[in-house]
Amino acid sequence: MKIWVLSRKNGILILTLIVMVAVALLVGKNSSVAVSGKQRELPIYCVDKGDEKVLSISFDAAWGNEDTPQLIEILAKYDVKATFFVVGDWVDKYPESVKQLSDAGHEVMNHSNKHPHMPELSREKMMAEINDCSNKIEAITGVKPILFRAPYGDYNDETIRTIRECGCYPIQWDVDSIDWKDLEADQITKRVMDKVKPGSIVLFHNAAKHTPEALPGILEKLKAEGYSIVPISQLIYADNYTIDNAGMQHKNN
Repeated sequence: MKIWVLSRKNGILILTLIVMVAVALLVGKNSSVAVSGKQRELPIYCVDKGDEKVLSISFDAAWGNEDTPQLIEILAKYDVKATFFVVGDWVDKYPESVKQLSDAGHEVMNHSNKHPHMPELSREKMMAEINDCSNKIEAITGVKPILFRAPYGDYNDETIRTIRECGCYPIQWDVDSIDWKDLEADQITKRVMDKVKPGSIVLFHNAAKHTPEALPGILEKLKAEGYSIVPISQLIYADNYTIDNAGMQHKNN
């Protein structure tokens, strides 16, 4: 039997090669984890509708209520059904407005109970924020919300997972009117019309200073461009879908 005897130099070389291979394997393994870790949980910002000119208009209701009847009247004039995301505290203060929105055929959906930054809460407290608001809405409208929009548009992976566990689709937006900054009506109109595309979700707020002034012209322009406007629950895909890294929802083939 032949016995191989390694020199000190060769022994160090072989040991170095073994360490290098081990490190390469470890880095490769950790790199795949890092790459997969970048796959964030995302809400639905917009929907892939191809060339179909359809979009949704939404309103967040968290504070005031002075213009809700006017918004209902404008939307009725143009035969448009919108989605209103309401805060539980707002529901407590204005239950009659919640009922008016529902009776007018608009979706009344969940915007949390107290309007907190959701990622700052524990999973249990996030669930309470969602479920408490849903219960309040359902008690008035008879319909349990299936859509949730995080306050401030603030979310993390745990927020999105918790929203889904509560039976809701997490909804964001891809067109922000920034009406809460008290932009003039023509500025609001320009922002919206410059950014909308098939499958867009547009964000407005109730109690914004110039939104009732801007809204009729926006609806007229959208309709003139051939857009149909539907509530968000009718825009999104309920199942068999994916969400890309830009937040666009796609129907799986």
